[in-house]
Amino acid sequence: METQAQAKQHEEWQLLFDGKTTTGWHTYGEKTIGKAWKVEDGTLRLDASSKKDWQTAEGGDIVTDQSFDNFHLKMEWKIAPNGNSGIILFVQEDSALYPYPWSTGPEIQVLDNAGHPDAKIQKHRAGDLYDLIASSPETVKPAGQWNQVEIISQNSQLTVTLNGTQVVATTLWDDAWKQLIAKSKFAQMPGFGMFQSGKIALQDHGDDVWYRHIMIKRL
Repeated sequence: METQAQAKQHEEWQLLFDGKTTTGWHTYGEKTIGKAWKVEDGTLRLDASSKKDWQTAEGGDIVTDQSFDNFHLKMEWKIAPNGNSGIILFVQEDSALYPYPWSTGPEIQVLDNAGHPDAKIQKHRAGDLYDLIASSPETVKPAGQWNQVEIISQNSQLTVTLNGTQVVATTLWDDAWKQLIAKSKFAQMPGFGMFQSGKIALQDHGDDVWYRHIMIKRL
């Protein structure tokens, strides 16, 4: 039985971004957050003006301080023209074992479908569970416009809703899920997609991206 306090906690939304600071986030494998992640006008923005390989100088993928298992996650995102980013779930933060957040957790793709070459690849478009499940129908808005995404993970059921329409629904961790992983680029990554609790990451893919109204409710 849940205590009354636990039940109350599960009913409440928790802000993962207060609109003013980067409190609650840090660069993957680090203790602080890179200066390229900036708070501007109530948004968390990656300023990708200074490149470093395929990512950003003083950027990098960022992760929540907390881990989550059953949750309802909401946020809004917009991407620069030709841009690429992602929201990654169940991240295991062990940079010695796993070089990037996407080494362990599935990613909801954030992309300019009209401009980025990844959009030509099935399962690599905005709203897709990257390289695993194509989203349908396509509800993403053009670069520079805000998209609202909701991600619910509860008792092995994962759904993704983009701009008010459910675009992905799947069962996690069962044999069918293992087959999806086996046929993906993640097949040789130990443990990928099988962790049932972890951190949430926002990806630095070397392009400007904005996130806002990031909140979560434990289920």
